[in-house]
Amino acid sequence: MSKKKPKREQSEKEPRRTTPTFLLELPLVVYEGQATRIRGHLEAGRAFYNAVLSEGQQRLRRMQADPAWQAARAIPRTQKQERRAAFSALREQYGFSEYGLHEAAKRLRTSWIAEHLDAVLAQTLATRAYHALNRVCLGKARRVRFRSRGRGLSSIENKRNDTGLRFVLEPPEEGNRGWLIWKDDQMPAVIDWDDEVVAHGLRHHIKYARLIRRPASSPRAQGADCQGYRYFVQLACEGVPHRKQKHAVGSDTIGADLGPSTIALVPREAEASLAVFCEELAPNAQAIRRLQRRMERQRRAANPDNYDAKGRIKKQGKKRLKWKTSKSYERTRRRKATRERKLAAHRKSLHGRMAHQIVAVGNTVILEKLSYKAWQKRGTARTRDVCRDAQTHRCKHGRHPDRSSPAASQTLAVLSRLRTARQKAALPALASLSLWSRSRAARPLYGVSGLHALNRPSDPVMCSGCHSLGKCGGALAGRACTGTPTGE
Repeated sequence: MSKKKPKREQSEKEPRRTTPTFLLELPLVVYEGQATRIRGHLEAGRAFYNAVLSEGQQRLRRMQADPAWQAARAIPRTQKQERRAAFSALREQYGFSEYGLHEAAKRLRTSWIAEHLDAVLAQTLATRAYHALNRVCLGKARRVRFRSRGRGLSSIENKRNDTGLRFVLEPPEEGNRGWLIWKDDQMPAVIDWDDEVVAHGLRHHIKYARLIRRPASSPRAQGADCQGYRYFVQLACEGVPHRKQKHAVGSDTIGADLGPSTIALVPREAEASLAVFCEELAPNAQAIRRLQRRMERQRRAANPDNYDAKGRIKKQGKKRLKWKTSKSYERTRRRKATRERKLAAHRKSLHGRMAHQIVAVGNTVILEKLSYKAWQKRGTARTRDVCRDAQTHRCKHGRHPDRSSPAASQTLAVLSRLRTARQKAALPALASLSLWSRSRAARPLYGVSGLHALNRPSDPVMCSGCHSLGKCGGALAGRACTGTPTGE
């Protein structure tokens, strides 16, 4: 009969050892029956996640409605221990913690949900819901978003790799094949052992596995199911990621200055440089805009009762309108999503290339403290993709280049009326004004100013000597003068 350990030895547990982690992603070969069951599991996970999120939101609202919450907020930030103790007592009182939501997950995982989700997967979904609610509690987010049936749940993960959702790899003598196992389904993974990155990742210990569902371009795409989804497995491996030989690591110290669309690098030894983010990216904004207009036309055709006589969406107060989607609308939306997905993948690849270029110069990067959220809130007129084609747009002044002055046509109309009077007497009221021109890519822009311009058109209405409009001393417009206006 074994003796129980004293309480002192039980309380003194070893702290959890933290190790570095990197991700390895592999595509899965999923058959139609397996895809149907996976969709059922993810739908059950979506309903369970919404239930836990609703329970946590109720606890958060009750906690913030307590007068003790305002009293805790009134404690000065200099008194860190008192402030932390007050908030911790409130969290424990109302059960607003990660383990508190784990207890709620035990109660909510009943009946048909338990047939799709085991206890460990339910805990990971509860942890995900707690992190979303904690951002609202700390003021880092305004609200939480519930998962609708249309959005669905695109990923689910486990805590460990020995039960439930797990990845199993055969030993080399048996074929080096790998499967993702979930319930009764075994989904083989596509493993390229000639790839040094894949071989490096599979040689390390696997902590847990994550199943990911991504939309493909169409149901006919390679590896997609009948609804147009591809499936992947992400392995969280213990260790550091593989570094290719072509990606060298420098030893210099770099000072970096970031802007909304540029980055300036000043190393101590190498030359300074100024680069533009995603300079090679060429988004086709016109094609995306055409797809958006087509989607709007298809939506209007499928839901005529949701628009009034002027073509505006009807206001129903708190009642939400029901929108119908046609098959052609779904195809157009999938085409637009494919364009955006390819553009995002290209942008991410260019960001990775720039990161490798910076690390090749030096491994110490010094940055100033910037508020990147302030750049987002500022709402600049430029998009995130700087190198884009020159676009034109339609406005009330007519069609003109983007960000150009719409007053060009108006000024030209005034100038044409002035030219008709060039044979008449000069205008005394405009004698001291100068006519200047500024050339642009679209058309020359003329204006009236009291300053001299660099390039001036030769016109009989102007004086060639002092570039004044109308009288210049005693000479008529278009004749030579001394260059000294009389001010008449």
